[in-house]
Amino acid sequence: MNKIPLIILTGPTAVGKTDLSIKLSKSLNAEIISADSMQIYKYMDIGSAKITKEEMDNVVHHMIDEVTPDVPFSVSEFQTRSEKYINDIHERGKRVLVTGGTGLYLNSLIYNMDFAKSNANNEIREKLEQELAENGIDYMHEKLRGLDEEAANRIHKNNTKRVIRAIEVCLSGNKMNDFSKDLRYNEKYKPIIIVLNRDREVLYQRINKRVDIMLENGLLDEVKKLLEMGYTKDMISMQGIGYKEMIKYLDGEYTYDEAVEIIKRDSRRYAKRQLTWFKRYQDAKWFDLDKYQDIEILKEDIINHIEKLLEIV
Repeated sequence: MNKIPLIILTGPTAVGKTDLSIKLSKSLNAEIISADSMQIYKYMDIGSAKITKEEMDNVVHHMIDEVTPDVPFSVSEFQTRSEKYINDIHERGKRVLVTGGTGLYLNSLIYNMDFAKSNANNEIREKLEQELAENGIDYMHEKLRGLDEEAANRIHKNNTKRVIRAIEVCLSGNKMNDFSKDLRYNEKYKPIIIVLNRDREVLYQRINKRVDIMLENGLLDEVKKLLEMGYTKDMISMQGIGYKEMIKYLDGEYTYDEAVEIIKRDSRRYAKRQLTWFKRYQDAKWFDLDKYQDIEILKEDIINHIEKLLEIV
């Protein structure tokens, strides 16, 4: 069976993936599949740094604005929908460029992760969901830490569904294996993984600047509108970085300045976790953006790398 080449462009938040992804798509005759766990939600544009129609520049994008914020969206659902898009893009003779920084989404395509065969224990899950309702996510995240500290360090407490699933797996006598030595590459695809990076201080400055731009562009008003539309702070979508802090400001838990600083701090911490995650991709090619003054040269270097690997597919 001929494997479908999957060109994966990833890197930490605010590193500079969007502009480069458009240039690469045009040169490679590719369509983009977004691997971003916040950009799948409609109406959540500013806080997710969602690409605009103008920025798309006629490049076709998939997995953006897939569901409304009240719909829980799982890694399994991402995998299922993305695979349909991948097959369609490939059958039309175009290349597939997956771009985004959500590690679990990337893993669901890179590795054999058959969610349909995972043994969900409905009785345990129902009890855990009740426990969550009674005690809150902080309590549940600490419960996970007591069962599997590595999983607790890897899974952010605000990813409620993932925390519950992890505890369920542990209580069922299994172990979390997002990067298990037992993982095998997905036999349907040939992944070509490109990781963008910058000097840590430069990256942090870019993150802080991005948050300032989000606020200038109306992040607070976006959150107010979402709340007016009936979306609540308990929804997984509304617990994303930027959204939950603005809600806490509106609820009087934070001052405005506190909310802004926490958004910046948590965004920097998220970038650090992303970099740790990407370092586990042993076959990835890293590109240091600080070494490139001209994005066109960077684009050509990446394309040369891709073409060499495509020759041996």
